[in-house]
Amino acid sequence: MRDRAIRIGTFSGYLGDRFTALAEALDGDPVDVLAGDYLAEITLAVLAARHRRDPARGYVDYFLDQLRPHLATLAERGVKVVTNAGGFHPAGLADAVRAAAAEAGVTLSVAHVEGDNLLADLDALAATHPLPHLDTGRPLSSWGTTPIAANAYLGGHGIAAALAGGADVVVCGRVTDASLAAGPAAWWHGWAAGDWDRLAGAVVAGHVVECGPQAVGGNFSGFTGVPGMVKPGFPIAEIAADGGCVITKHTRDGGTVTADTVTAQLVYEIQGPRYLNPDVTVHLDDVRLTPAGPDRVAITGATGSPPPPTTKVALFGQIGYSVVNTVYVTGLDVDAKIALLREQLGRADGVDLDVTRIGVPAADPGSQWDATAAVRIMATSREKEPLERFGLAKRIGSLYLQSIPGFFHDGGGELAVRPRPRIDYWPAVLDADVVPHRVVFADGRAQDVPPPPQTSIVDQPAHPDPTEEPAGTRLVPLGTVAHARSGDKGGNGNLGVWTADPDAWPWLRRTLSTAGLRTLLPETAGLEIVRHEFPHLRAVHFVLRGLLGTGGSANLRVDQVGKAVGEYLRARLVPVPEELLQRKDSR
Repeated sequence: MRDRAIRIGTFSGYLGDRFTALAEALDGDPVDVLAGDYLAEITLAVLAARHRRDPARGYVDYFLDQLRPHLATLAERGVKVVTNAGGFHPAGLADAVRAAAAEAGVTLSVAHVEGDNLLADLDALAATHPLPHLDTGRPLSSWGTTPIAANAYLGGHGIAAALAGGADVVVCGRVTDASLAAGPAAWWHGWAAGDWDRLAGAVVAGHVVECGPQAVGGNFSGFTGVPGMVKPGFPIAEIAADGGCVITKHTRDGGTVTADTVTAQLVYEIQGPRYLNPDVTVHLDDVRLTPAGPDRVAITGATGSPPPPTTKVALFGQIGYSVVNTVYVTGLDVDAKIALLREQLGRADGVDLDVTRIGVPAADPGSQWDATAAVRIMATSREKEPLERFGLAKRIGSLYLQSIPGFFHDGGGELAVRPRPRIDYWPAVLDADVVPHRVVFADGRAQDVPPPPQTSIVDQPAHPDPTEEPAGTRLVPLGTVAHARSGDKGGNGNLGVWTADPDAWPWLRRTLSTAGLRTLLPETAGLEIVRHEFPHLRAVHFVLRGLLGTGGSANLRVDQVGKAVGEYLRARLVPVPEELLQRKDSR
């Protein structure tokens, strides 16, 4: 156990994040551990298809390319690296890192964490466990799709054990995103598996920094007030022995850390005030944010209780193929133009066509592009052959002289022809004690990680809708007085809205009732909406069940993983009390 806080810096929030981030983190302020997160659910779908084609791969080569130039620096400074870039083959990536270190003449101990990949044992598990859908409760047998991947979400204790065993680099598969910080914190401070409050604090810290620059101003609705937004840096979590933490960033980098940028992450992709993880159930009700200096925000108040007896399992299966192209329509009669275009594209057995308009031409356009709307055309089929026979690109290409006026596609690229796999997502629930969790060290020695010493079932608290109506209002965009952050959890949209003004909180919670949200977001008609409040954060949080179909890798929505829902909501006009607007204007 160490007296000082562990400093955990991040260098990746998803596969494709800024390539130079690892180098930037090493050139920045000192850190003890560098954490790289690559496995968004939609990324798992892509890696699943890749691993199916070549079982020797399935890990994230991108991470290896980032790491290779810096192996000597890591060894010299003693900085640990923890990542979930192992994907479907963490052992393979661990071997690749060892080979790269040997080639560079560097001595680094590499361990990997395994047990999350359940595909080989899935039939045996399904014989005794129904693997029900996380949201609907339907058994896996009703899915009607053959799984090509099945990965359980592991906690951070395997990472802690790997570091305690001397590993310099820890390669994981599907651990929870927050485990990349919680595991190192448990190792550094010597926490036991039942230190619920400490673990809860570390999970909160990990949740805030797991998406990299999002904690310092990236994807933030207040981005116009963030300095250095051309290239925001990556956050650092300083996690103390009691589980409390300070979120900060590298001093020289762009971006900022404020209560709002941290709140944006706290309300991002959660289930409600009870944040379920394999190591601990985090109670977010009393979490508080306190400025702790320039670009420093302290997080306190998180408490923990035993985790649930089940864990989530991400299953993926191929449900067909798709071809997608985007064309443009211009000027007047846009709806009629799109209707004719849809009819001219025709129909074919076994092929479904989805035609979606994106945007509305301006009433008095100041440029040609102000008069233009995009039209996304997606053809889908269970099999590849009907799509190839349908020939979407040829059909679009045949219409230029016989269809609507003002119709074109992007002249900078060819129309897409080749069908791509569509991968469906099934988030299942499985008893955690049947999921293996082990660390494999460089010498081949394996160490099993025991399950939590205790589990419990905790329900999300209910928050009734407020009913009072404000008086003396003016219609303005919601974003005038509120921030928002949105994303995905499988097929569910996830939306957090908060205000920096304490006086605006009573109005915000009244306005964003469940009925109020349905009015502002007509797309939620017929969907179940789960609503929670976080008074200390002045935030309302919604789970929009089914908004994203069965998940980002399979739905036909243009905004596949709901990243823009929050900004859409902020653009809607709402009646805001004049006194709040006047106070905002005076500031």
